[in-house]
Amino acid sequence: MAEIAFIGAGNMAGAIVEGMLRGRAAEPGNVTMADVSASRLAELAAKHGVRTSASNADAVRGADIVFLAVKPQQLAEAVSQAAGAFAADQLVVSICAGVTTARLESMVPGRVVRVMPNLPALAGAGVAAVCRGSRATGADAETVCALLAGTGTVVRAEEAQMDAVTGLSGSGPGYVFAFIEALEAAGLAQGFAPEDARRMAVGTVLGAATLAAARPDVPPAEWRRRVSSPGGTTLAGLAAMEARGFSAAVAAAVQAATARSAELAGG
Repeated sequence: MAEIAFIGAGNMAGAIVEGMLRGRAAEPGNVTMADVSASRLAELAAKHGVRTSASNADAVRGADIVFLAVKPQQLAEAVSQAAGAFAADQLVVSICAGVTTARLESMVPGRVVRVMPNLPALAGAGVAAVCRGSRATGADAETVCALLAGTGTVVRAEEAQMDAVTGLSGSGPGYVFAFIEALEAAGLAQGFAPEDARRMAVGTVLGAATLAAARPDVPPAEWRRRVSSPGGTTLAGLAAMEARGFSAAVAAAVQAATARSAELAGG
């Protein structure tokens, strides 16, 4: 089994490790995690049985696959700390938002694959988009997809699409949380107790998403039609939302986040 190293052990790195172990794509003894936080490393070692290191170089040296899981502004320093340990035959997987494969290839000698995950990976229900750099092969991309399968849905993308991936699925959970928040507030305004309003709002969104996921052959528009009786309550609610620009607002959110991702990628 491949030796896997992580530079960075934050929430997303932890979610990926948990997903890999859950899906049996890796074994704890084959995973080494490096981070500046000794307490975080101790937590992950106790929870998953992975190896830990305070040294980026020690973690990277001899690894077959290296995950770069630090914040973008920390990437250059983290890589420089392990500069002599990277090798040309390594597969380097980056989850650093806004950092292109071309930039990554200028920093490490190995084959590069870029991943854009999202926060629900913490619950094994994330969406991750995978794109490969110029040196990586299709097999490399498939390897990364297999490693990430335990974190949720995995899709393939091109580098030119990654800003849009960020705008749609990367930032998308924020839009959904905002919708749940608004639905909960509307329930409170109708007199429900706070705990009931939240349970109803979360359960409604979860139920609708679960149904859509269970029947991928049925478009969301068809589910919307089925729940909307002519002259009924759902149509009245949907009409009120659309009159206030619901669809346009969602499209604008994705476009704004996409544009911001492009700005950040540009430096």
